Amino acid sequence: MKAKSILRSQRISPIKMRLIANSIRGLRVDMALDMLTHSTKKGAKIMYLALASAVANAENNHNMDIDVLRVHTVCVDQASTLKRMHARARGRGDRILKRSCHILVEVSE
Repeated sequence: MKAKSILRSQRISPIKMRLIANSIRGLRVDMALDMLTHSTKKGAKIMYLALASAVANAENNHNMDIDVLRVHTVCVDQASTLKRMHARARGRGDRILKRSCHILVEVSE
């Protein structure tokens, strides 16, 4: 049995979130939450919310024991990109891409 949590359109680059996702994939839930709590990265707080939501879904919706849960799947996909303009010399402009991502976290026994 699996329980999942999805966060959509988080304003952080998917590349930065994948670094965090790779570090918690396959760990026990208590170890992963502890690691995310003590991390200094911005995306660790966002991933903590997604993982805590998946654990709450497992406990409340599927009556799973939270002591034996493991992080089964962590998937970070690219979402929509905000396109902005940065003024340059001689009337030119450069594009600034503000990327966002979707996060899927699944836990299983």
